Amino acid sequence: MEKKKLKIKIFDKEYSLLVENEEIAKELAIYVNKVMEETKDELPDQPAQTIAIIACLNIAYDLFIEKNKNREFLIQASDKVKKIKLLLSEQQVADPS
Repeated sequence: MEKKKLKIKIFDKEYSLLVENEEIAKELAIYVNKVMEETKDELPDQPAQTIAIIACLNIAYDLFIEKNKNREFLIQASDKVKKIKLLLSEQQVADPS
């Protein structure tokens, strides 16, 4: 896939990016900007670098939570598949037709 040049604005600063998917890049920029602005509202007297680090930690925390949800889902799905296989094998033994 060809990369395209995209200008985005985060926290009142413009950045030029090379991206494969403009729509995803725009959504990410909006999300990062939103987290930065929310952090600034919570910590209005902090310098931009501190706001950026706290915003990064908040985003990393969200990612960590989602990864754990996904891991838990995969474990539950795997357990259900094992139970289904066990039930099917028990049914085949009980009804060998």
